[in-house]
Amino acid sequence: MERLKKKWKITSNFQLLVILVVFAITGSASLVVSTPILDFIGFSKESINPWLYHPLRLILIFPVYQVLIIVIGTIFGQFKFFWDFEKKMLVFLGFKRFKE
Repeated sequence: MERLKKKWKITSNFQLLVILVVFAITGSASLVVSTPILDFIGFSKESINPWLYHPLRLILIFPVYQVLIIVIGTIFGQFKFFWDFEKKMLVFLGFKRFKE
């Protein structure tokens, strides 16, 4: 835990706990939210082949997760941490304009 606190530049155990809870909630929520989004678009398990449905769902989960982590992190009062985390992720993916 001390390594995570040092790496993420946080000082309290409570903040670490909140951050880990946000990661857990966001991961679960992105899985739950992706299905209705695919249904809204018109791709349901019944309407297309499962070999196409599941990869589409996995592809959709990634951007949904990125949005939800900012929203849920903000609700838990950790916007700065998660915005910095998101910028690092975007730079890693090739979006150089987020580089500090």
